[in-house]
Amino acid sequence: MSSGHPESAPGPAPADEVPVEELARQQGVRPIESVDDMARPGVFDSDEEWEEFLADLYASRRSGLA
Repeated sequence: MSSGHPESAPGPAPADEVPVEELARQQGVRPIESVDDMARPGVFDSDEEWEEFLADLYASRRSGLA
C-alpha cells in the first residue's frame, strides 16, 4: 500500500560522511572468506563471555521456531 508520497532515492552522502566501503579500504579490512578467518585465540575475554555469546546465539536460533 502506498502512503501517497513518492519514495525518495538516497542522495549523495554529506561531505563529512565516508562510505563504509572507503573506511574498510582505508583501514585494510578484508571480507571474511572462511570460518578459519574467525578462528583465533583471544576473541572472547573470558569463558563467561563465550558462554553468554553461545546462549544468545542459541536463543536467536530458537526464536524463529515459535
